[in-house]
Amino acid sequence: MIRYIARRLGISLLILLLGSLLLFVLTINSGDPLEDLRESNAPNRENLINQRISFMGLDRPWYERYFDWLGGASKCLIGACDLGVDRKGQDVGAMVVTAAGSTLRLVVLATVFAIMLGVTLGIVTAIRQYSGFDYAVTFMAFVFFSLPVFWFAVLLKHYAAIEFNNWIVDAAISPPMVLLFAAVLAFILMAALGGDWKRRLITFGAAFVVFAGALFYFDAVTWFRVPSIGLPIFAIAALALAALIVQMTSGLDNKNVRNAVATTTVVGIIAYAVLRGTLMTNPSTLLLFVCLAAAIAVALISGYFWGGFSRRQAMTSSFIWALLASLLALADLALSNWSSYLREQPRPIPTIGSETPNYNSTYWNHFLDSATHLILPTIVLTLISVAAYTRYTRASMLDVLNQDYIRTARSKGISERKVITRHAFRNSMIPLATIVAFDFAGLIGGAVITETVFGWQGMGNMFKVGLAQVDPMPVMAFFLVTGTAAVVMNMIADLAYAVLDPRITR
Repeated sequence: MIRYIARRLGISLLILLLGSLLLFVLTINSGDPLEDLRESNAPNRENLINQRISFMGLDRPWYERYFDWLGGASKCLIGACDLGVDRKGQDVGAMVVTAAGSTLRLVVLATVFAIMLGVTLGIVTAIRQYSGFDYAVTFMAFVFFSLPVFWFAVLLKHYAAIEFNNWIVDAAISPPMVLLFAAVLAFILMAALGGDWKRRLITFGAAFVVFAGALFYFDAVTWFRVPSIGLPIFAIAALALAALIVQMTSGLDNKNVRNAVATTTVVGIIAYAVLRGTLMTNPSTLLLFVCLAAAIAVALISGYFWGGFSRRQAMTSSFIWALLASLLALADLALSNWSSYLREQPRPIPTIGSETPNYNSTYWNHFLDSATHLILPTIVLTLISVAAYTRYTRASMLDVLNQDYIRTARSKGISERKVITRHAFRNSMIPLATIVAFDFAGLIGGAVITETVFGWQGMGNMFKVGLAQVDPMPVMAFFLVTGTAAVVMNMIADLAYAVLDPRITR
């Protein structure tokens, strides 16, 4: 396995080297970097031209400039990157840190959401093959996959930002709209769960009553302007989440997994009840990460001691609960500060930028400001990517479900839940490992249009500006980050192959 990884790493580095050489040559020959100054009427034009020549090294051969960049970039291996300066003399390394942080914040969220939603829909549509729900999801997947990014982004700007900001002033839902929303949500849930017509009607009726009642309640208490989950609802949701995770992973009859998740749940609820006040009044990023690490540690310890013969499964189930419950707690803390944020930002969903300039407020208001700036570009990237994940997951899952060992498992009387979660799901993930790797690297390099539409100063914007100005240093920095991301993600995909399929050893 080590030889296999070393060989793949060597090939990847060679490809990066050849790719960087080609990109450098293409960039410096794409135009005249002094064109704007040659046409300038500034009295100090000659000084500006000489200064830019000095910054960009235009008085030296191209291969010297390339090897200077290569030497500085190679220092990244020892943590001392030197990516040169742009045509204004600004340090490109500092620009990359800022731009990469902005882009990664967007890309990581979009990738995680796309994987979660796409894989879930792919599994459900494979199980419900040729049903109405399958056809509807397939149709929507092709629609989102075919949408031009810039057009979709503009639509979101209008309907999800401008119209929402107009609505949130009163945040009122008329009774006909409540009934319409409830009916649509109930219909989607009914289609996803399936069953005979009697079961479908019962599902639709129960879901319609629940959704309508919740929307009427939210409208009556103006929940959309003063939202909160609160400790009682958090506890109820945490218990329901624990029951769902146990049922989906091992079944309620497995007392080892059940006890491990139950212990993690009880400890988590008590800990959140104790710490909620502190997290509301004296929050910090470090404190939130410490709480997350503590939750994960409790989950793993609980799974280890309660697991018995199901130790691995108990630790995995407890770990999943800890992550999801932590996200639920974070949502509760953020929503509890939403009304305060609305008083400072009456139009909360922005259409441009990654943060509000010169905005001074509380920790949670800054958190909400960053989160609201992420909403629109994340939705764009997620829905564009989720289409591919849905289709690949469905195809892979159907291929696995038709294998002989799946029929053998069913013939032995194993429950359908165990057949899907234990036997089919893991094997269907092997092809997706490659898709995830390429998609993550592709989103970093392909977010140029999204960043342009939403005014994000990320890697895509740095690449676009560098290319337009015939400035190779920002372009090469973009290539270094995206190329390294592609190599790393493909290496992770190779390791995932070995984990998912033990037959892969070299």
